[in-house]
Amino acid sequence: MNEMMIETRNLTKKYKGTRAVDALNLAIPRGEIYGFLGPNGAGKTTTIRMLLGLIRPSSGVVQIFGQDLKRDRIKILRRVGSLVEYPSYYGHLNAVENLETIRRILNVPKTRIDEVLHTVGLTKDAKRHVKGYSLGMKQRLGIAAALLGSPELLILDEPTNGLDPSGILEIRELIKKMPQEQGITVLVSSHLLSEIEQMASSVGIVNQGKMIFQDSISNLQRKAGSEIHIALSDAEAAMITVREQGCFARLDQGKLIFKGIDDGQIARLVSALVDARHSIYRVEERRKSLEDLFLTMTSGASGSASEIAAIGSGAPRGAGLRKEVAQ
Repeated sequence: MNEMMIETRNLTKKYKGTRAVDALNLAIPRGEIYGFLGPNGAGKTTTIRMLLGLIRPSSGVVQIFGQDLKRDRIKILRRVGSLVEYPSYYGHLNAVENLETIRRILNVPKTRIDEVLHTVGLTKDAKRHVKGYSLGMKQRLGIAAALLGSPELLILDEPTNGLDPSGILEIRELIKKMPQEQGITVLVSSHLLSEIEQMASSVGIVNQGKMIFQDSISNLQRKAGSEIHIALSDAEAAMITVREQGCFARLDQGKLIFKGIDDGQIARLVSALVDARHSIYRVEERRKSLEDLFLTMTSGASGSASEIAAIGSGAPRGAGLRKEVAQ
């Protein structure tokens, strides 16, 4: 079983009686890019602030590197880099000068500045005043600052928010390299499934403060499912042959639509339809998009519980906390 970098048990944060985060169980293995996904206001940033010790949970347990955050916060956070919301810098200073102020606080070698600027692709712009940077360059500088201390865990809160397409691509490609090239586990939050799908290996989806799915991206894609559409001359008459083959289909605009049918069944069914003198115009697979699935899972409280159960969110990954500390 993979070592867990982050585990939480029933992590909860209340504000004036409202649960911004509600009994959240995170399980993030070492060496992965974990996408923390949910609509705006779902509780992502509040959760990240609790993981970084910036706010205290109302209840629950946080363990990072197998250690309790409440008891060992300073020791843990020395091994964590983070970028929460937009980075703030001195606009009249260049990138090297800005990073130097942080380097002195962290007490790391000066060589780390050149190393992290190279990692984020800002070496050529290192002597430019930061006030002349694009938003994407500022985000990359923020990630450089988060990497100065050579962290084992990097936590990024909506790092592509507000960027243009080229800026999004730069940040995405940078994050994707982290586990292999830097040996860093990454937690990255977003409200855009398309972004998480392109860079994460696993995902946790939150809605209204609750975890509604936590598993690999590949398993999420499988849960999206697919349908087989067969367009033919007389779909209504063809239903007789469908039933004879022991299959079930629904009619939709002159097409037969099948769910949960394998390749062998399709082949036999098509052969039987041809034998029954039906003209088949097209057979195609249509996969439900992950965006549609995401919208279904985060559609709100009304009716969402049964939909989520049908999707099969299941229990969170991980073996559970090795210790529980009373909060």
